[in-house]
Amino acid sequence: MLDLPDDLGRLRILERLAEIILRDIRIKITEAEKRERAMRPVRELRNARWVLSHLRQGGHPVEDSVHLSDCTMAAEHTRPLTREQAVELLTGHTERACPICRPDTDLGILE
Repeated sequence: MLDLPDDLGRLRILERLAEIILRDIRIKITEAEKRERAMRPVRELRNARWVLSHLRQGGHPVEDSVHLSDCTMAAEHTRPLTREQAVELLTGHTERACPICRPDTDLGILE
């Protein structure tokens, strides 16, 4: 057990500090999990029409944009998407649509 002070004021300060540290740790864990998911091999979807393109920044994969699977503007690293995943990424404004192949038009999403 830690040797903690007995007075309420200092205990409240330590409690708040622990909350801040825990929040920062959880943010870092979320970031690490996202990086690991992006690095995992993904089972290819048969006849996937849409892909999520990944770029490298600082040695880590960063999601870039949604493309049609045959788009030559997609980055070298891509992950196949179902229709639902592509729609969710584009309508939730999580990712942008490629301005060349226009997967949003293919999906019937009007801006």
